[in-house]
Amino acid sequence: MAVDERVLAQKFADLWPHLNERQRRLVVGAEAKALGRGGVTAAARAAGMSRPTVHKAVGELAEPPQGMTTQRSRRPGGGRKKAVDADPGLLGALDALVDPDSRGDPESPLRWTTKSMRKLAGALTEAGHPVSHVRVAEILHSLNYSLQVNAKTREGAQHPVRDRQCRYINYQFKARLAVGLPVLSVDTKKKELVGADPGYKMSGREWQPKGSPVEVGVHDFPDKVLGKAVPYGVYDVGANAAWVLVGSDADTAAFAVQALRPWWHSVGAEAYPAAGRLLVCADAGGSNSYRGRLWKTELAALAAETGLITVCHFPPGTSKWNKIEHRVFSAITMNWRGRPLTSHEVVVELIAATTTTTGLRVQAELDRESYPKGIRISDAELAAANVWGHPFHGEWNYDIPPRTRTTSK
Repeated sequence: MAVDERVLAQKFADLWPHLNERQRRLVVGAEAKALGRGGVTAAARAAGMSRPTVHKAVGELAEPPQGMTTQRSRRPGGGRKKAVDADPGLLGALDALVDPDSRGDPESPLRWTTKSMRKLAGALTEAGHPVSHVRVAEILHSLNYSLQVNAKTREGAQHPVRDRQCRYINYQFKARLAVGLPVLSVDTKKKELVGADPGYKMSGREWQPKGSPVEVGVHDFPDKVLGKAVPYGVYDVGANAAWVLVGSDADTAAFAVQALRPWWHSVGAEAYPAAGRLLVCADAGGSNSYRGRLWKTELAALAAETGLITVCHFPPGTSKWNKIEHRVFSAITMNWRGRPLTSHEVVVELIAATTTTTGLRVQAELDRESYPKGIRISDAELAAANVWGHPFHGEWNYDIPPRTRTTSK
């Protein structure tokens, strides 16, 4: 019987999108069986299959194999073997390349390179385990690996009395807040570049019409005229309110203390008329360093206006525990995300507009005064500041009274 293989091929082409592999094979086998002599060859050519496959399909029609279900297209265990099954050493070789413990291994071929999928595949192929980068990605996912960024969790060496100092600060906080005395957390926020239109790129994203991002300058070279904004914050813990002085010069101890002065005269004196004492909590370094002589002499001058000033410094390596960091500065950063800081006035307005759901209120003021660096304080000037260290770590915890205290003989 003459067979028009073109008609048969068209028939198969119409059926194939609706059938799985096993069903296609059985259809071809049924056609070959119906055609009789020469049917296997004709059906195989029309379907694009091999003659042994068609012969196998004819046999499957005669007697379905044991364990075969209508949902399977192959016998259990059929199909191409997994790469890790075909090459038992592949899994261990890949795990050794990406194992974090082997990062510093001088024998690792990828010690000094990025571990991309293609480089991992190349290293494995050179080691006798030929594999594609796609298969490498699949195996890594099966080993519970994923792309991750660095996590800031290591604080480095801890000071031996770090915890005791933090408990001491906490005690000072609670004791003064309980009786309505002012407790301040102070620090300098990250300095920001200020530039006229178009300004500098700021981190974060803000809603804009699609395809219309705010355009800023390509380079981040500091503006020679405007320079940087130096926000120094004073956070009143009990009142959940902040005062930020935005400087345009250097971040010195004189500038840090100057930020306290307008807070006291504009807010503090009225809010705490009978206080007579002021607790200031600061980091261990920077413009308010516990080693800073200028910091202490400037505070002594301020004490004549405010009354007794007590200072407690957070131990080295614990600056993020300072309350102003996560209660004020983080909120300011969120408020101006994605907005170019085109002038110091814009910085002040954005800081002053910062609020939180917990009721934070922020006031901001611009200070264009100059604060020279490199001012040296003599031993006599430091002694005149009359700094009295506490019994527990007096270098971190000290009082500065408003006038000279006499000692009994």
